[in-house]
Amino acid sequence: MKLHQLLISQYKNNKESLLDFSSKVNIFVGDNGAGKTNILDAIYYLSFCKSPFNTLDNNNILHSESFFMLRGEYSDNEKRSDKVQVTFARGDRKRIKRNDKEYERIADHIGEFPLVIISPMDSNLIIGGSEERRKYIDGVISQFDRQYLHTLLNYNKVLQQRNVSLKGMAKSRSKDYSIIDILDSQLSEYGNVIHKKRAEFLVDFIPLIKDYYKFISNEKEAAGIRYRSQLNDNNFETLLKENQQRDLVLQHTSIGIHRDDLVFELDDYPIKKQGSQGQQKSFLVALKIAQFEYTRNKKGYKPLLLLDDIFDKLDYKRVKQLMKLVSRNEFGQIFITDTNKERIERIFLEIDVDKHIYEVAEGEINKA
Repeated sequence: MKLHQLLISQYKNNKESLLDFSSKVNIFVGDNGAGKTNILDAIYYLSFCKSPFNTLDNNNILHSESFFMLRGEYSDNEKRSDKVQVTFARGDRKRIKRNDKEYERIADHIGEFPLVIISPMDSNLIIGGSEERRKYIDGVISQFDRQYLHTLLNYNKVLQQRNVSLKGMAKSRSKDYSIIDILDSQLSEYGNVIHKKRAEFLVDFIPLIKDYYKFISNEKEAAGIRYRSQLNDNNFETLLKENQQRDLVLQHTSIGIHRDDLVFELDDYPIKKQGSQGQQKSFLVALKIAQFEYTRNKKGYKPLLLLDDIFDKLDYKRVKQLMKLVSRNEFGQIFITDTNKERIERIFLEIDVDKHIYEVAEGEINKA
């Protein structure tokens, strides 16, 4: 998958830009706040119909304007072309078109133009709570398995019903668990499917992150992921029934896949507690590159790869290893932002790959 041209109109701090891209590496350099990340933001928006950094669309419109528009022209491995256009106006709904035909449901567009982004926001996957990591794994699986997403939505719906029922029982001081028993049966049915899918995903995914971290770190440490779940060694419905009285006191469901977590490790130690900033960033880069390969294997073609300000806190050797990695033929089109033009030029002096470099200042974009 390649993005050949991007039109940005009144999006964030960009009045209007029309960009033609290299099929390999595209680099945007400029000071902090110049608008480099907004370009990657626009590319991401065309794939996922939302900004990765600001989910309120009104805030994505250029100040004092009434709407924004994004348009991208793509081609796949068979040279078929697609045009994707997103428009949003204040007081109106979001409109997504593919080849001038508007989608009835935005969800039907998700997954059609796969993309992986690596950004400073990814640090929340390590330093944040378990919900961040569950959202990550659920988001990756849902791109290729819509039934998984449907099951997850059903699980959350039943979970909410169970919690409401527990609160109602506590308020009325009822000891009738008949409704809870029915909900337990439904919750375990959905939860077992989700647990199985997550475990199967990690079987394929963990070897990928191990290999990529080994390459980036020059084999200095071994990366891993441990799946922490109450369902690993227990029957879900049995656990729910055993904890009904406890849950009644707590007035919420204390057992289930909504409490799962991923433990990111280096040399079998949690990276959250013992990893340096450089090690944590290397791990996150390896995680997302592994996601790229997993996506490519599932889709049968290469997704876009967006690298937003990833060189901060990485030493030069690791940066060089990363650039060698992403410049290899198994990776497709890449978009990079950096504040240091000299650094990026020095890195790519030793890497023979087609590239375009753009200078960004106050929302204006010019090819260097």
